Amino acid sequence: MKPVDAPPVQSPQAEAAPSKAGAQPFGKGFVADAWYFVALSRDVAPAGLKRYEIMGEPVLIGRTRAGAVYAMRDICPHRAAPLSAGKLVEKPGEGETIECPYHGWRFRPDGVCAAIPSLVEDQAFEANRIKVRAFPVRESQGMVFVWMASDARNPMEPDHAPPVFPGVVGSGPKLVEAMEFDSHIDHAVVGLMDPAHGPYVHQQWWWRSEHSMHEKAKAFAPADFGWAMVRHTPSSNSRLYRILGGAPATEITFRLPGYRWEHIQVGEKQVLALTCLTPISETRTRITQIFWSDHWVFDLAKPFLRMGVVAFLKQDGGMVNLQNEGLRYDPALIWIDDADKQAKWYQQLKREWAKSRAEGREFVNPIQPTTLRWKS
Repeated sequence: MKPVDAPPVQSPQAEAAPSKAGAQPFGKGFVADAWYFVALSRDVAPAGLKRYEIMGEPVLIGRTRAGAVYAMRDICPHRAAPLSAGKLVEKPGEGETIECPYHGWRFRPDGVCAAIPSLVEDQAFEANRIKVRAFPVRESQGMVFVWMASDARNPMEPDHAPPVFPGVVGSGPKLVEAMEFDSHIDHAVVGLMDPAHGPYVHQQWWWRSEHSMHEKAKAFAPADFGWAMVRHTPSSNSRLYRILGGAPATEITFRLPGYRWEHIQVGEKQVLALTCLTPISETRTRITQIFWSDHWVFDLAKPFLRMGVVAFLKQDGGMVNLQNEGLRYDPALIWIDDADKQAKWYQQLKREWAKSRAEGREFVNPIQPTTLRWKS
């Protein structure tokens, strides 16, 4: 009896995966058809295989010996072993392939099965009909981004490029710190863009305190897939800016699905503080903070800056854990103007993103230029 050829699908799991399109309640689901930060380029070595999880999907990120980066679902369709536990091999007539550690099935970087070693010559089984789901992947500014489509059964080609950030200067990042929070990405975004929690959550002598609170007014404008707090002089109670000297001017931008960056200019010198939010699952989010600069202070004060960044992340993580105590009861949340306006904008952007994708039209940014006022 001849074996039955496997149909040309990516995998049973991918075939059954539901669409992630459509607007979903706050704290549920993800922004799909979007680029998510996965890793720094320098962390993906030639011939290396690394496992990540994005939106509940196991993703293998690898790089060929020639330097091309690729991404595929990190599950062998044979017996579900993680392909990232295997190795990159090169066999005659196959080119470079990822070899599964369980039975040696080999897959090309595009996900197509190149060989099944257990087959004998007279077994008519077309290995190339089997395919692991491949994800579009791009490298930009020393970072690796993966496109997460709304429908795994009918993935579309990306219709826009990964974000390009201002202020990526020098030979590479000066400082990188990452941490995982027990939080849905929606709550992580709102916490990231919240202007009023600083004096309470981040009380440090070198930053600010409850006693330094005063009224602020900042101008905002729409930006690509998001908004920006337009360039301004930093607040007088933000002591950290003083070490830069001169007259720093800063602009803070948010962009879907989860990027927040602050671009500081001090004369001809620049500082870029980029925060990337990557949803691991419905209940866990990876926070990656990356700093670039050509300012001398980063070379001199790097150990102290790292301590500050780690302190901020731990304080935010502690507040997330505290907030989870209340969120497990699924309470209604109250959003007020103007301090919570950015949280409202984020939800508006998510709804418009889902609606525009469902209707097959261009995204229309719902945010209008305005000035917000709050105390912090």
